[in-house]
Amino acid sequence: MPLGTHPLNINLELSSADHTRSPPEISMPRLYNAAYDLIERNLRAGRAEKVAFIDDCGAYTYGELARRVATFANALRLHGIEPGQRVLLCLQDCIEFPTAFLGAIQAGVIPVAVNTLLTSGDYEYLLNDSQAWIAVVSAPLAPTFLPLIHKVPSLHGIVVCGGAGGGGDGDGGDQDRSLAHFVRDAGAERHVASTRCDDICFWLYSSGSTGHPKGTVHVHSSLMYTAELYARAVLGICETDVVFSAAKLFFAYGLGNALTFPLSVGATAVLMAERATPAAVFARLTGHGATIFGGVPTLYAAMLASPDLPARDRLSLRRCTSAGEPLPEDIGKRWFKRMGVDILDGIGSTEMLHIFLSNSPSDVKYGSTGKPVPGYRLRLVDDHGQEVAAGEHGELHICGPSSATLYWNNQEKTRSTFLGEWTRSGDKYTKTADGYYVYAGRSDDMLKVSGIYVSPAEVEAAMITHPAVLEVAVVGREDQDDLVKPVAYVVLKSAVDASEALALQLKLHVKSLLAPYKYPRWVEFVDELPKTATGKIQRYKLRAHPKSA
Repeated sequence: MPLGTHPLNINLELSSADHTRSPPEISMPRLYNAAYDLIERNLRAGRAEKVAFIDDCGAYTYGELARRVATFANALRLHGIEPGQRVLLCLQDCIEFPTAFLGAIQAGVIPVAVNTLLTSGDYEYLLNDSQAWIAVVSAPLAPTFLPLIHKVPSLHGIVVCGGAGGGGDGDGGDQDRSLAHFVRDAGAERHVASTRCDDICFWLYSSGSTGHPKGTVHVHSSLMYTAELYARAVLGICETDVVFSAAKLFFAYGLGNALTFPLSVGATAVLMAERATPAAVFARLTGHGATIFGGVPTLYAAMLASPDLPARDRLSLRRCTSAGEPLPEDIGKRWFKRMGVDILDGIGSTEMLHIFLSNSPSDVKYGSTGKPVPGYRLRLVDDHGQEVAAGEHGELHICGPSSATLYWNNQEKTRSTFLGEWTRSGDKYTKTADGYYVYAGRSDDMLKVSGIYVSPAEVEAAMITHPAVLEVAVVGREDQDDLVKPVAYVVLKSAVDASEALALQLKLHVKSLLAPYKYPRWVEFVDELPKTATGKIQRYKLRAHPKSA
């Protein structure tokens, strides 16, 4: 442990009643290592025997976590992996994720967490782009990775978690790729790299829904900023909480929910390797007494539609959060009516690491994304970079201490996204006179119909209030005159049949709620909407449909 490595001290001062606070006061130590901080603060508080994580295989105390992290960090050094080199992590949500993620950080090695649902070609790109020294993967994903060791020059090995490694490495070396073998000769004594707050700590790759994903580079202090500014100041997370996140750990939203936030206060996190179906989520919420739940709008809709939705007296929830897509007002209100707890809708990004704009427990306004999270400043600007007036559409820019520093190996995108102290979100918003931000869509999703801007999010929010609709996505489509008009792709509830009569009914429903020009000219019924692994609708796939007559 290096002399001078101490927990980061962040002091928030309430400055007004409008959900904003003065800039945080920071006690900046000479040396700071995020992994050491997240573990040491719990050991110092006497939580060595308290459960830190529960996964599908068992429960793990803070003391056991500290030993696992130290052993993995030592193994990296033992295998010649030096500070600053990258280790790609493609791990399902299980104890091996925090072990490898925090172990790499403690050793000064940079973990690169990636989506577990990609193809071999995708992983080949990510390995080449990051120049990762090794890949640490869950056993079910190993067959996708093993052929890549022959294709990626920088890749020196693959470590397999949860099963036998298997297969030769092509150079006559050891054929055992298991995590147990990797750490076999590493002790559990803690050695902490001499890192600083602004040193590069870890990468997350953007979803890449419209092109190659971008390696988003974060520093050591970013993790604790999100924990203090959002988890503590907005959620009020505490040691007695049990946290369950449907969003996976490789996703920035899930990383905060299920790793940084609970560890920052000594809470317990529940991890789930399988896909987040309503049944799987219900089992974790009821089986472990989760008090904080992080979901996405499509999951909340599916849970509400499930006949197996537990009664509120079977749950212990006190906080529910939503991100990834805007939460329809109707879903939020129905959830509160059934569960007696609000969903705090917010927006975050890979670039900002977690939520920077959110509803708060004492101030929930469904249909809006709330107000700025303490410690963050927001602005809405037009196409010329000038701030817009209340009620006008503008692109959302964020200023806050958890911003990424750059996109790896992508100077053009770095320059267009990170504008000095401001970070472009690519999202369009309006701001109401009383300070609430209302989502209007991605910058490239906005429609201009008859010369007037139309927000797809507004049309979707209207359609979702119809009792037959489970999910909906609205995009632009050119008619026979090459004029753009809204088209709605609708997933119906299970007991409802698609028909021309229902399509007309949905159009009239929107007309009754919004200005007439905003209604969808076409309604197409689909079995499901195309989505990324993090639950975001891939609208570019819907826009690829041909013109309509």
